[in-house]
Amino acid sequence: MRVGILGTGDVGRALGNGFVALGHEVKMGSRSASNDKASSWAKDAGAKASTGTFASVAEWAELVVLCTLGAANPAVLEAAGPKNLAGKILIDATNPLDMSKGFPPTLALGHTDSGGEQVQRLAPEAKVVKAFNSVGNSLMFQPKLPGGPPTMFIAGNDDGAKAQVSTLLGEFGWETLDAGGIESSRYLESLCMIWVLHGAKSGGWTHAFKMLHG
Repeated sequence: MRVGILGTGDVGRALGNGFVALGHEVKMGSRSASNDKASSWAKDAGAKASTGTFASVAEWAELVVLCTLGAANPAVLEAAGPKNLAGKILIDATNPLDMSKGFPPTLALGHTDSGGEQVQRLAPEAKVVKAFNSVGNSLMFQPKLPGGPPTMFIAGNDDGAKAQVSTLLGEFGWETLDAGGIESSRYLESLCMIWVLHGAKSGGWTHAFKMLHG
């Protein structure tokens, strides 16, 4: 499968490496086709990795992962081109974090809106699935934790897209819990804050959530 990664940060590189390890072709997008961070990643990742602009990556890919800072999502999706994303699964791995008052951050959206809903509005014909937003990049691919596979909570309006993302998450080493429509991103983004606040208090960042069933 052709996987497009929008963003060159730690999350984008971690997920890009995971998709490459699973045998997918991966193209990392940025504002410039010659972005140094993207080029360095592609060189290290091997023959199945390449780079491009946001628009060229969105047009080429069969599945797209949004990995930018939440505040940058409107500009990035405009640059990618909503029509290039039409009909495609768009995994939203972002959170609308407000760092203006320092660390830990707060959520810029919540209760009546969310970053996931904003992404769906910005790319109205894409099949947006919120995922990968409640764990650190070091555990995104094949996490090895004493309690077994952790649980990735997802949300989205398209059941078929969520089923495909759930299959991918299984290959990435995760269990999946479907939290409902894209409006449930409000709660999954709040879950990210629990992850962040625990990390800030404990000084460690290798934790993840797990749903236990009786």
